This record gives sequence, C-alpha cells and structure tokens, in this order.
Amino acid sequence: MSSTLKAPARRTQIDRRLQSENELLRAAAELIAEHGVAAATFESIGLRAGYSRGLVTQRFGSKHGLIEALIARLQARMEALLDARHLDQLDGLEAVLGFVDIFLRNLVEDGEMRAYFVLMAGAVADVSELRGPFAAAHKEVEVRLEALVLRGQAQGVIRAGLNADAVALMVGALLLGLSTQLLVDPGMDLEPIRETSLAALRASFAA
Repeated sequence: MSSTLKAPARRTQIDRRLQSENELLRAAAELIAEHGVAAATFESIGLRAGYSRGLVTQRFGSKHGLIEALIARLQARMEALLDARHLDQLDGLEAVLGFVDIFLRNLVEDGEMRAYFVLMAGAVADVSELRGPFAAAHKEVEVRLEALVLRGQAQGVIRAGLNADAVALMVGALLLGLSTQLLVDPGMDLEPIRETSLAALRASFAA
C-alpha cells in the first residue's frame, strides 16, 4: 500500500511576523530581567533572538515602541493566566484572592514579569513618559479588582462597609510592593509571604 506525505503548510507572512515579534520581545524581556534596561539595545535584542538589529527597528520603530509592545505582551500573558483560573466563576472574595495568588505565583516563575517591574522602576526613576503606559495598566488592574470586590459585597461574602476602590488600591499596592521587593532581594522566599498575604486578606475582607 502506498502512502503520500503531505508537504508542510507554508507559513504566511503574518505568521512569520508574529513569530519574529514574539521572539524579539522575549529576548528583550530576558535581557532586561538579567541585566537591566540599558542592556536591551536593538543590537543585543536582535543578536539574542537570532535576527538583525534592523528588524528590531522595523518591527518596533523606537525604544518607546518596543517597551509599549513588551508591556502589552506581559498584560496579555497575565490575562491568559487569569482566564485559565476562571475567576469569573468564583464568588467575589475567592476571585480577589485568586487574582493575588496567580500574580504572586507567576511573579516567582516568570522572568518576563520581573522585566515588567524593572522597566516600571526605571520609568518612575527617570520621570519618563513611559510612566503613562504603566499607569494605564495599573488602572486596569484597579478597576478589575474593584469590580470583584463589589461583586463580593453584593454576594454577601465581602464586608459591606469596605470601600471597594480603597480595597482594590490596597491589594494593588501589596502586589506592587512585593514585586519591587523581589527586585531588591531576588533571593527572597515569596512562598510564605504569598500564603500569609492570602490569609491576611481573607481575614480582612470576609463578611
């Protein structure tokens, strides 16, 4: 019996573009996480990803464009993790705690996420225009957490007297602070802090 092998499907130009962009952004994140923002030159990014410096310029135009693309990539990764946890199917309190749990677990495991906070620290320190994209990203988190708190209050699982926006800001500040502390002390054991944070937040918010 004879059989024929199908030739592999040719990748489209869009597929190739997406692959190169993903590889360049991953290389940029790795360089930033390992050596800081200054190390992520177009030449070094292209070299690590196996492309030319010119392709980095072609894809992102400028350092600002590259960083905005990297922020968007990291936001999308976090959204995928949250969606996989099905937070919308949990009550409001469990959803808030689930958000914190996912964030802190991923913070330890994901070098690209650490790169995000290296970038943010640099933008704040330099009073850079890049503070804008970070502020917008953090506002999205605040709005999401506030909605979860309001849902929990409506369900009777989060104390009604709490200010939902203040709760959202407090949780966001906790995550931001731990992320920054991990930059200062990369050897910090975050696991007991994650467990303690979840227990403290449950005790503080539960109805």
